[in-house]
Amino acid sequence: MAAELFPTKKLVPSASVSSTTSIQQYQQQNLTNNNTTTASAATAQGCCNWQGLYPTIRERNSVMFNNEMMADVHFVVGPPGGTQRVPGHKYVLAVGSSVFHAMFYGELAEDQDEIRIPDVEPPSFLAMLKYIYCDEIDLCADTVLATLYAAKKYIVPHLARACVNFLETSLSAKNACVLLSQSCLFEEPDLTQRCWEVIDAQAELALRSEGFCDIDSQTLESILRRETLNAKEMVVFEAALNWAEAECQRQDLSPTIENKRLVLGKAIYLIRIPTMALEDFANGAAQSGVLTLNETNDIFLWYTAAKKPDLLFCTKPRKGLSPQRCHRFQSCAYRSNQWRYRGRCDSIQFAVDKRVFIAGFGLYGSSCGSAEYSAKIELKRQGVPMAQRIIKYFSDGSSSTFPVWFEYPVQIEPDTFYTASVVLDGNELSYFGQEGMTEVQCGKVTFQFQCSSDSTNGTGVQGGQIPELIFYA
Repeated sequence: MAAELFPTKKLVPSASVSSTTSIQQYQQQNLTNNNTTTASAATAQGCCNWQGLYPTIRERNSVMFNNEMMADVHFVVGPPGGTQRVPGHKYVLAVGSSVFHAMFYGELAEDQDEIRIPDVEPPSFLAMLKYIYCDEIDLCADTVLATLYAAKKYIVPHLARACVNFLETSLSAKNACVLLSQSCLFEEPDLTQRCWEVIDAQAELALRSEGFCDIDSQTLESILRRETLNAKEMVVFEAALNWAEAECQRQDLSPTIENKRLVLGKAIYLIRIPTMALEDFANGAAQSGVLTLNETNDIFLWYTAAKKPDLLFCTKPRKGLSPQRCHRFQSCAYRSNQWRYRGRCDSIQFAVDKRVFIAGFGLYGSSCGSAEYSAKIELKRQGVPMAQRIIKYFSDGSSSTFPVWFEYPVQIEPDTFYTASVVLDGNELSYFGQEGMTEVQCGKVTFQFQCSSDSTNGTGVQGGQIPELIFYA
């Protein structure tokens, strides 16, 4: 292994040794080979002055990362059957972590040559040590949560903050429920708030994600209790049943109807079943078998009877989120020869300074009386479609805008330009916007607009179609 860490040729102070290329190659060999070479082996290779290769203390410390050379402590990291023995250097570790300082130099320090750490995964422990030794943050999606746990356990705050930033950047409807559970465990209120923003705005996607089934019962109850979920109650009910089936498997129970009801416990009463459409209840929840016969009868009576029975279920619909509108024109107009369509695309680019969720567009309608339009709406990021939908809307002949909605709200990240497009088919002449603005302030969100090369029907910043972006923030 010594040959992997040190060059086979004897190193002497010369131009070739001090070259940038040699130093970088040498350092890379250290890191990629896990620095397992011992000092005696290094001496045997004739490289006893390796320190001279590195001009800074950070680079010299980096050589010691996961290196047996001068190691005065070892960690056996990972659960039984999956352990890895990792060398360490008490001084370096104590400088990087107050926990390690107390462990090695505190009043209750124990003189142990080997320390077992069964609750941390080896890759995450090494990621933390790499930060302490090398001042480098190396995170990936598969291990970032475990690395955050290690950083919290050993009080390495800057690494913990980097983990949280990584999670916030990668946050989506697919992982928001799992990250919500973890953020509460790690007491990260900012990350918790970001998770709620995604779950509220993209509730149906989040509830249907695989990650929803992996959450703990406390997180399940907090989601079911949420007043601002933007979801149909039937979707909430189906998600709860999917979670119950997964929980049965975790508890080694057969996923029968009775066991699903058992693991749900009182959480089932957080589902606002009486607020479902009667048809959804009759064809779904009422026939699921999860409700008792008395509960089913009482809910049917609640729908139909003048004297409604008392229910354990909440009968008040969720408030959901109120959509906001960014209107980019200061006036609108119509002329005898404008605005025409014939299958051409109206498009505009926009960017925001905070994460938002685009739910749809507000569009102009006919300037020649009432008319129906077919609209193909689309959102793209860097040319890649993120959402598409073909939808019809009716315009009443006024200069008002008429909303068209995507199937699900689309997450928009800050400081990146997105392209909003629409292809309309309907009455040839419609209203169009004038006096467009390049920047619009909507509450706490700032929108910026610029012309799109996809626009083949004349829409741009100054005038045209797509007068409104409908969003949640």
